[in-house]
Amino acid sequence: MQSLRAAFILTIFLVVTFLLIPVQWLGLKLRRSYVRTFPHAYHRFVARLFGINIKVVGKPASDQGLLILANHAGWIDIVIFSAVLPVSFIAKAEVNDWPFFGTLARLQRTVFVTRERRSQTGAARDAIRERLLQGDTLVLFPEGTSGDGNTVLPFKSALLGAAEAVLADGRHVPVQPVSTAFTHLYGIPMGRENRPFFAWYGDMDLMPHLWEALKAGPLDVVVEFHPPLSLDAMDRKELAKAAEQAVRAGQVRALAGLV
Repeated sequence: MQSLRAAFILTIFLVVTFLLIPVQWLGLKLRRSYVRTFPHAYHRFVARLFGINIKVVGKPASDQGLLILANHAGWIDIVIFSAVLPVSFIAKAEVNDWPFFGTLARLQRTVFVTRERRSQTGAARDAIRERLLQGDTLVLFPEGTSGDGNTVLPFKSALLGAAEAVLADGRHVPVQPVSTAFTHLYGIPMGRENRPFFAWYGDMDLMPHLWEALKAGPLDVVVEFHPPLSLDAMDRKELAKAAEQAVRAGQVRALAGLV
C-alpha cells in the first residue's frame, strides 16, 4: 500500500510539473511579474500532494527585500519554504547541473554560488545583494550543508555581507532567522530515528531517498519566523551567531511540542 501511494504521488508530481514548466519558462523569457509568485502556488500544491502539513508561527519581517537564514534538511526545505511564501534560494553551484532538479532551481530564479572558491565569494555576495534590492525574498542555508533534522549545525557568515545592502529608507536589508522542525508522522509525535526518512544529508542518493520519503507517510512541519536581525546593530559574525541561536532554540521548542 505504501509503495502504491508513493507511485501515485510521484506520477501526479511528474505530470503536473512537466505541464507547468513551460508556463514559468515563458514567464521568465517575457519578464512577466508572475514568475515570483507562480512557484509559490506550485509548491503549495506539491506540499499537499506529498502530505506535508505546515504550521507557521510568526510572519516574515518584510515582503520587499528579505534575507532568510534557516536550518537545512535537504530537498524538502525547498517545498516547505516555497509553500509558505514566494521565495528564491541561494544554492551551491553544482545544483545548477543536476538533471531535472537543476531546471526547477533555475526556473525559481535560484542564485547559484561557489562556496569553495573565496575569489568568487564577492561576486556571489553582489548577486545576492542586487536581488535583495530588487525586493526579492531569498533563503540562505548558512550551515553550508544539510543535517538529519534533529540538530542545527554552526552557521557560516561568508555570504552575509549581502545584508549590507541599504534600502531606500536607509536601513540595511532585514535578516530573519527561520527554524524548521519535523514534528509528527501520521499525526503521531516523531522520534529522532524517523527524521532521516525526510532529511536528505550525507551520501544519500536523491531519488531512492525521495521514494522512501513518499512511502513514509504524511509529515507535520513547524516553520517559525523569529525576530529579524540587521547589520545596523552587529557585524556579520555576530549576526550569524545570533541567527544560529534563534534557529536552534526554535527547533528545540518545536521538537519538544512547545510550539
